[in-house]
Amino acid sequence: MSSETEAPAPRRRLFVLLPLLVFLGLAGLFLSQLLSGRDAAEIPSALIGLPAPLTNLPPLEGSNLPGLDSKNFAGKVTLVNVFASWCAPCREEHPVLLGLSQDKRFAMAALNYKDPPENARRFLGDLGNPFQAIGVDPAGRTAIDWGVYGVPETFVIGKDGKIAYKHVGPLTPESARDQLLPQIEKALAAPG
Repeated sequence: MSSETEAPAPRRRLFVLLPLLVFLGLAGLFLSQLLSGRDAAEIPSALIGLPAPLTNLPPLEGSNLPGLDSKNFAGKVTLVNVFASWCAPCREEHPVLLGLSQDKRFAMAALNYKDPPENARRFLGDLGNPFQAIGVDPAGRTAIDWGVYGVPETFVIGKDGKIAYKHVGPLTPESARDQLLPQIEKALAAPG
């Protein structure tokens, strides 16, 4: 073999070392994320700290409750739960919501997502209704404004009308105790 067809030694070393350097860089990045202590399941919301989206949804017909109106958030802490009767995790979290509804320091409202009214009424009739207001979002457009990824999701709205916290996925007794209730306490303690 002639020396003209062989790559120079420094170039050959670079070809050998480049995959190793890329691997080490990626491994370092992954390790830093693992050791950061951040919950990888937590999905950040761009709306935290911003006013809740202007919302004026009609009430769930036949429920005798008002619809979901963001004007009603002012001056009180409000939990807004996004649910649907066809959502199995919504059914799982419902006992937690019923328990939370016993605490009269905050209001509980719902956004019923892409659900026929009769199904939503049956769902609440079978499991109990923890909500003081239920707005119906048949096309899911309002849920998009709220940044909803899927159901269920729960928002804490502060007395100032701003989104203080967002919980993605079903609430469990543990997540309600360890994550949601501390955020509610913080919102209750904040000036209105």
